[in-house]
Amino acid sequence: MDLLAGIQAFVQVAETKSFAAAARNLGLSPSAVSKLISRTEESVGAQLLHRNTRSISLTSEGVMFLGRSRCILDELDEARNELARVSETPRGRLRISLPNLGDYFLSVIDGFTEEFSEINLEIDFTDRLVDVIDEGFDIVARTGKISDSRLTSRFLSNYEMRIVGSPTYFSRNPAPTSPLELEKHECIQYRFPSSGKTEVWPLELPEQQEVRLKETIVCNNTEARMNLALRGKGLACLPDFLVRERIRSGELVSILEEYVKWEGTFQLLWPSSRHRNPKLRAFIDYFSENAFNK
Repeated sequence: MDLLAGIQAFVQVAETKSFAAAARNLGLSPSAVSKLISRTEESVGAQLLHRNTRSISLTSEGVMFLGRSRCILDELDEARNELARVSETPRGRLRISLPNLGDYFLSVIDGFTEEFSEINLEIDFTDRLVDVIDEGFDIVARTGKISDSRLTSRFLSNYEMRIVGSPTYFSRNPAPTSPLELEKHECIQYRFPSSGKTEVWPLELPEQQEVRLKETIVCNNTEARMNLALRGKGLACLPDFLVRERIRSGELVSILEEYVKWEGTFQLLWPSSRHRNPKLRAFIDYFSENAFNK
């Protein structure tokens, strides 16, 4: 017995309150629909409909089963739609916003455009907190936990912060051994474009202790701060994924790691109302797999 056919017949009868109307919608005879309902009741072990010559109504079990049946049919339709979308070639324009780390994301963008040559990217590099929906973005990558019921998200990666300087800088200035010693050093600071405030370095300090950092250079670009640190202009507090390779190569030295206590989150965000069409799904999957696996 085809239970799915029985569920479809039951939903049609429940919604139309008529075996004849349900039969027309399903392309069956009324007697075939009646048999499907009877077999479905036998299969689930409960009477689903009250039948008489003048009306059809749901039993209490039928009311409960109708809700479940609609969910089953909706899930089946969505599964069919997903399979249909998988077969489509990703193509068209995709408007995305990424943190202002163009050099870091360049290899990911290059790989994506090579693999999906029929997708055209319009990229907005900014550290500003954009409004995904009002500004018309298809998808954005952002740090932090953003709570917005209008958006769907996918976790990308956790990251930590590192205080770094170049060997050239440390040849002139002995590396600090405690956070308080940072006050003697040249510091390359970050200013948030949205608030205008200077970023606080995430140092774990004894109670009531405060470190007053010099603002030797202040800018609103993370990669610029890294390059300034590489040139020996001072110390910078930067995301570990950005400086990991520089530390391994010896171009930068990480200091005071036991005092830097902070973990951030990267995630992709896109409008919940927007179906994950082939081009959006392709970007989500590729970016998730490649952006932080360097």
